[in-house]
Amino acid sequence: MACSTYNYLHLSHKIRYSLASSPFISKPSHAFPSTFTTPFPSPSHTPIKFNVSVKFSTQSVSVSPTNTYTFTWDDVVRLSQPDSVPHDSSDLSGFFQKVKICNRGSEKQSEFLPFVLEDQIAGYIHNGFANHLRRFKDVFIFPQDNSYGDRIGSHVTLHPMLRTPDDRTNAVGDVVKFLGEELIPAIPCDIILWCTNLFFTGTCSSSLLWNKGQMASLSSINMGLAVRSIFQFYAYGVHMNGYVEKDGQKLLWIGKRSQMKPTYPGMLDHLAAGGLPYGIACGENLVKECEEEAGIPKSISKEAIPVGVVSYMDIDGYRYKRDVLFCYDLKLPASFRPENQDGEVDSFKLIPVTHVANVIQRTQFFKPNCSIVIIDFLFRHGYMSPDHFGYLDLLQSLRSGDCS
Repeated sequence: MACSTYNYLHLSHKIRYSLASSPFISKPSHAFPSTFTTPFPSPSHTPIKFNVSVKFSTQSVSVSPTNTYTFTWDDVVRLSQPDSVPHDSSDLSGFFQKVKICNRGSEKQSEFLPFVLEDQIAGYIHNGFANHLRRFKDVFIFPQDNSYGDRIGSHVTLHPMLRTPDDRTNAVGDVVKFLGEELIPAIPCDIILWCTNLFFTGTCSSSLLWNKGQMASLSSINMGLAVRSIFQFYAYGVHMNGYVEKDGQKLLWIGKRSQMKPTYPGMLDHLAAGGLPYGIACGENLVKECEEEAGIPKSISKEAIPVGVVSYMDIDGYRYKRDVLFCYDLKLPASFRPENQDGEVDSFKLIPVTHVANVIQRTQFFKPNCSIVIIDFLFRHGYMSPDHFGYLDLLQSLRSGDCS
């Protein structure tokens, strides 16, 4: 498949996978040594004290999923260290910024029409692309009522003759193929290749519309991602905090994504995480991801505890990203050492929870949605104090997206 990309016809919003000139650390800070050789200290388990004088990348930035990030574990360790600069435990600004990165563009919701299936909003379609769908009257209809908006014709649905998932999949697939690459929002080729093993997440839209096997058989490799980029379905995933306890403190196993990953290459990630394919239960999928990403046997991973969800909504141009992540905690044996099995993780490191929090506060090293899941972990394990200014607002912001 050609690797050129196309501007979405007549849309004022183009893909903006832009990165601030320095999303990480552009200049050395005198607050940290240029080299680090001592091991991690072992602080007692107390609410984190956060530094307010040393701030890294607190400006609003857009972390690109396709940029390659080059930093080492030595950088992570050095920047995670407590320093001698006076601190203020009420400063949560670095955490708020990470939540904000995953929740942009709420003022642009009016640029999208609800895509309704069986009286449920299954997704959203950008107004610009919806105009092209009006040509396919046997597939898409625009009811003349305002049930899902403030104006007549303010939502899109499928023709009532398309009753089964196979019928819907075939019909929508034919439309997407007909419109072709020039009318489908531009998608970087490396992301298209990543979606070879097409899946649609376990949402109402999946069960009402898509048949995974049928979708995978529809000619072009980018069919799955193309359809999802148009209809903006919910995405569900599982994220697991794998931790150990040593000498009275908790430490998190952190993975560093492979530089070959098409999305967020080289960034920090959870010990195990992944999208939730249609037809697979959350617990079953987590066991699979644990084995593939960290070599955790089922005898251990089955002990993972479901602890809730985080959610976010991000609009960037034509993209209306709505993700719900099911969170798990797994206490691991102190002797456990993860080993990646699928080539998606370069390496792992065991880091004190307080130091992981510093990395999130001070850098853009983590894949954005991982930061939110770890912030939730900090709340649940007592590393956040209600005395911190903004405590309730930050807690609430971890579920900014619709979890329905």
